[in-house]
Amino acid sequence: MKQATLRDLRYNFNHIATLLQDGEEIQITKRNRVVARLLPPALPTVIERPDFAARLKAIYGDRVLEVSGAEQLMEERSSRD
Repeated sequence: MKQATLRDLRYNFNHIATLLQDGEEIQITKRNRVVARLLPPALPTVIERPDFAARLKAIYGDRVLEVSGAEQLMEERSSRD
């Protein structure tokens, strides 16, 4: 864990930013007392998405619609006129 003063933050921020990008944790001090901690960003987490295709297959199996959605939509629109 590295230490930096408030003055270092003001005048040498590029160096501190480089340390953070390298994964270092930095303690910020003022008059030799720790006033804050800077932590590197957390690693991105992988979001697991549900398998919608498998769900549909489990619910409906291999059934196929006799009329497509586009045909149904055209039929409904023509019946309104």
